[in-house]
Amino acid sequence: MPWPVHRPRRLRDSQILWDLVRETKLSPFDLIYPIFVVSGQNKKIPIPSLPGQFHLSPDQAAELAQEFSQKGGRALLLFGLPDYKDETGSSGADPKGPVPLAIQAIKAKVPGLAVITDVCLCEYASHGHCGLVEGGRVKNDPTLPHLAEQALAHVRAGADMVAPSDMMDGRVGAIRRALDEAGFEDRPIMAYSVKYASCFYGPFRDAADSAPSFGDRRGYQMDPANRLEARLEVELDLAEGADIVMVKPAGPYLDIIREIRNLTDRPLAAYQVSGEMAMIKAAAAVGALDFKAAALESLVGVKRAGADLILTYLAPEVLPWL
Repeated sequence: MPWPVHRPRRLRDSQILWDLVRETKLSPFDLIYPIFVVSGQNKKIPIPSLPGQFHLSPDQAAELAQEFSQKGGRALLLFGLPDYKDETGSSGADPKGPVPLAIQAIKAKVPGLAVITDVCLCEYASHGHCGLVEGGRVKNDPTLPHLAEQALAHVRAGADMVAPSDMMDGRVGAIRRALDEAGFEDRPIMAYSVKYASCFYGPFRDAADSAPSFGDRRGYQMDPANRLEARLEVELDLAEGADIVMVKPAGPYLDIIREIRNLTDRPLAAYQVSGEMAMIKAAAAVGALDFKAAALESLVGVKRAGADLILTYLAPEVLPWL
């Protein structure tokens, strides 16, 4: 039989051709780097469960932001560890808390860097849950004003965007109304719209000191077995005013990322979570994987699935390779 007209190998014969016809490309504009901020001065404390990550005081967060920007980084996501916790997570809205102070320090040092803040009660509440607890149950509607108050505190400090991660129903709408009424109608919301009750968050919960003191989060985070529910969550958040929607985790949920990409043309983020990063680093440490190749392939897979933005702890290490 005659040779086929089409020979796909023709376009694989050199690195130049690979680069020319590559369908999915990573760039510094795709990556958002999550960091952890604490109160105080001159603190840069390694986080054992997250290799290469630190608890940073606002001044050190600004130093890291400058280094990240010099590598080509464009955006940070801030998580806060407060000095005090109570039943309502009130320290999350403290204008002198670690997140507002870090926002101000970063903006003063690197004004062109986008600063996004996580909005949730789990890091600030003594019980470690993402909403108010009454009678041993996480209550949805009473939580919403507290989330809105926290988002306002961050925006007033200069945050470019807020990212509610709590998975309470209606929180995007509550935050949108609060921002609009306070004159911040120009500040976008990146909603953790599809957040699964995943085992891959383990290292993060150590880093953020946010493990629940009782029970788990399956009452408000999603069942990993569910696909159609993800569509509903995204539709609801977009209807309430979300500007960007997110899928979390990323790697085990590439099918969900594609599902949401097919559902909407709105910007889509995916979070390569702590457990995903830890697996890559652990495998590389014992020689089972090449770290650079594995890191890049994992991120390209998330981008290929349909994500516009990727939140990843690997961002500072990956940027020089882009």
